Amino acid sequence: MAASFLETPVEFLKSVGPARADLLKSELNISTFGELLTWFPFRYVDRSKFYLIAEIREDSSYIQLKAKMIRIQTIGSQRLQRLVATVRDESGELDLIWFQGIRWVSEMLTPQQEYVVFGKPTLFNGRWNISHPELEILPVEPIPLSEKIRPVYNSTEKLKSKGLDSRGIAKLMKILILHEKFSVSENLTPDILHNLRLLNRQEAFINVHFPMTPELLKKAETRLKFEELFFIQLRLARQRSLRLKKHEGHRFLKVGDYVNQFYHHHLTFELTNAQKRVIREIRADLGSGSQMNRLLQGDVGSGKTLVALMTMLIALDNQYQSCLMAPTEILARQHFNTISAMLKGLNVSVKLLTGSTRQIERREVLEELQNGHVQILIGTHALLEENVQFKQLGFVVIDEQHRFGVAQRAKLWGKNIITPHVLVMTATPIPRTLAMTLYGDLDTSVIDEMPPGRKAIVTKHVYEPEQNKVFNFIRTKIREGRQVYIVFPLIQESETLDLKNLIEGFKHIVTEFPPPAYAVSMVHGQMKQQEKDAEMKRFLEHQTQIMVATTVIEVGVDVPNASVMVIENAERFGLSQLHQLRGRVGRGSDQSYCILMSRYELSAEARKRIATMVRTTDGFEIAETDLQLRGPGDLQGTQQSGILDLRIADIVKDEKILKYARNVATEIIQNDPTLIKKENDILAQHLLQIDRKKQNWGLIS
Repeated sequence: MAASFLETPVEFLKSVGPARADLLKSELNISTFGELLTWFPFRYVDRSKFYLIAEIREDSSYIQLKAKMIRIQTIGSQRLQRLVATVRDESGELDLIWFQGIRWVSEMLTPQQEYVVFGKPTLFNGRWNISHPELEILPVEPIPLSEKIRPVYNSTEKLKSKGLDSRGIAKLMKILILHEKFSVSENLTPDILHNLRLLNRQEAFINVHFPMTPELLKKAETRLKFEELFFIQLRLARQRSLRLKKHEGHRFLKVGDYVNQFYHHHLTFELTNAQKRVIREIRADLGSGSQMNRLLQGDVGSGKTLVALMTMLIALDNQYQSCLMAPTEILARQHFNTISAMLKGLNVSVKLLTGSTRQIERREVLEELQNGHVQILIGTHALLEENVQFKQLGFVVIDEQHRFGVAQRAKLWGKNIITPHVLVMTATPIPRTLAMTLYGDLDTSVIDEMPPGRKAIVTKHVYEPEQNKVFNFIRTKIREGRQVYIVFPLIQESETLDLKNLIEGFKHIVTEFPPPAYAVSMVHGQMKQQEKDAEMKRFLEHQTQIMVATTVIEVGVDVPNASVMVIENAERFGLSQLHQLRGRVGRGSDQSYCILMSRYELSAEARKRIATMVRTTDGFEIAETDLQLRGPGDLQGTQQSGILDLRIADIVKDEKILKYARNVATEIIQNDPTLIKKENDILAQHLLQIDRKKQNWGLIS
């Protein structure tokens, strides 16, 4: 009964109807009773607490007050109109302001009526105001206990115009919960409920929308957050268990001539302890008989490519081919050049395949790939094409994996009868909460140590009026024989604006550093590959001292002699991007510098990003801060959409619940890998429904 009731189209709920149902679908993606039930409040109002206007302070957040409406007026021209309603209590006056929906709001307001006002106060010209407040006529009767903690729901202007503001949605929620057929089926086992002292599911839903007490609200939120995170973790744990059981892996038992020759005669420096540890972890996987699926995390310059290469040589010692797929042609070429240089003198065939590979070369590579002559293939999405066939593919490396979709990556698996081992690499450190949520089915290795001799990059924040000091510093470094990057931001994801901004910057730099004393390169995303390569080659060969670029140099350029990175308009960049750009310098043994240029006027978030960059070079600390500032949705990439479409949990704030959910899920799968035991039937059924719906994790069964 519960499932069918909650799958009822929302238009059949009293007070909804076809028109409102269409609006709920288009605005909030709510089509059924169950989807309405999981439209959770984003905050609650303690209706027992009221402020006086005179008590408002600059640090006041959302407040509730009782006041009489004494004046209503429309101000401004038709194009820039605003509605201003002045309210007064015993301590003072305050303005309520609306910039949208002016006509229908004004029709709802009554002069001399007492209202309960809720909103966030702002001080303007010495007078307090609240923009787009929530209003209700002051009730005469005492507020019942069950209504003292009032839910507040997100809505939209279109919904509000049809009476579905927060109060309107709350009314629908009450109609739904008081419906005679309202029932929510349980999806957790009695053991979990008992051991964790969780509310049952129906109680949790009732109390998250209409809590009787703060304590019940807390219990309801904990139950629903645990459930949401638990089923993500249970699914990941089951996937990993099934993969290890189902997917046979090539056994790479031999470490032979290729590895030994390279290690003893071609490696000119000692591996770090972290690199050695990671190689041991990978070797254990390769000899286990199960297919490896491992995530390798490590900052820019930590030596991930070397680890990948040594693993590919293990595959080669066991008569298997390897491939490395990179998200951009620049990065693929960089890997090709780096790996080819490292293997110089060893009899290993390494080839490059990208979208711009000429037809004659392409035919030759494809033929040699099929007959086994090509041992290591490096490329871009071109590796996924149907006609790219290997003789015996045993090992796959995917760099910057978040830029590839799951379906794209899966195409590589199908190029061999036995699924190849997979090493997924990222230079973007992933916060532990995000890693255990997005990549919980992967084993994880971390290179948390930089090669010896590397000096920590000095990072400074400089404001635009101090630009001349920066230019003088650049001149000093160039006289010392160093080279410099100057990066301009990508503005509003527009290549056209990006290009204009870069060219203006380039002209200014050339004016400050004129030929023949200086030579300046320029690289941007709209240049042809040959032009990019030519400019990068000039910079690499020290024919130019300054490289003016966009974020196209975030990956793919490795110039040890470059020791200064200047980032213009640093406030426009995300933390992860700033960290990646900074990693372009500090590749050699000289002291390197990163200069973050910005305006004086910075948002609180931009100021925190820049302060974090100045304070630390620890990629994991930076990633944690980035996650807190931006939230998981922006960090995960579009390829992962849906996995973290969380309705109530927050993986940053609810880290403790996440860890607990992971532990419980792991223990269940260890004891019952395929969830076939009778006591776990309820969990298996809910996972089946999640897989079938392919919607977010919080949906009702």
